[in-house]
Amino acid sequence: MAKECSNSSCTKSSCEGCPSAGKKPESMRLEQNAYSQIKHVIGVVSGKGGVGKSLVTAALANQLAGMGYRVGIMDADITGPSIPKMYGIKGPAEVVNEDILPILTKNDIKVMSLNLLMPDPEKAVIWRGPIIAGVVRQFWTDVIWGELDYLLVDMPPGTGDVPLTVFQSLPVDGIMIVTSPQDLVQMIVNKACNMAELMNIPVLGLIENYSYLVCPDCGRKIQVFGESHADEAAEGKGLTVAGRIPIDPAFAEAADQGAFAGVDIAELKEAAQICRKLG
Repeated sequence: MAKECSNSSCTKSSCEGCPSAGKKPESMRLEQNAYSQIKHVIGVVSGKGGVGKSLVTAALANQLAGMGYRVGIMDADITGPSIPKMYGIKGPAEVVNEDILPILTKNDIKVMSLNLLMPDPEKAVIWRGPIIAGVVRQFWTDVIWGELDYLLVDMPPGTGDVPLTVFQSLPVDGIMIVTSPQDLVQMIVNKACNMAELMNIPVLGLIENYSYLVCPDCGRKIQVFGESHADEAAEGKGLTVAGRIPIDPAFAEAADQGAFAGVDIAELKEAAQICRKLG
């Protein structure tokens, strides 16, 4: 039986004599910047929006930085970047010989975001997918990250152009999936897991945001969004629940005031330990 040709432009009915026969498909991985030495890349993803990926990304970065690791955040949510605002950092980022320097937060986390490159960070970014994907690639090839133990990639919601670009172009060691307690959790997790599986990307853990609210008077945990389905979703996919983040107005206040560098969400210590196991 004739082998199926991997060359999409080939019109031959058989691979015999085809120049592509026996060749492996070309890798789409990009070389990192010549002045970057990044040990591990971890994506923070979700199957839908509004679950708090940026908060989880920043909080996990804080945990790793607090352990003494060199950490960076690539804000890949191009049309809705929020990381610079959370840390109170502003552009323009410095350009050196056509390469870009990330901006440091108060706790020494290196950040690159489109908001650090635009003259007006509040201007709407109305770009089509290929342009957005191109910017994400440039955040990898044109940014001088220097030596990093971990680069966390804050993804936009869903399974579109940016996650696909990151998974294909960057050496992603694994992803953390962010979800919330509602019944939608199974769908959210399944979407993210299915994409990761198709792209051969390991899922490191599941993080539930908005998990509960602690009553300021009696200390009782109130499940505002109903009973958690995180364990059920994790078990169905053979995952670990790596953290349950409570609803805390202090987190939102710190983000609004640009003071997130001082936020320590202890519920993400297990997630940080999982990242440490990567080496």
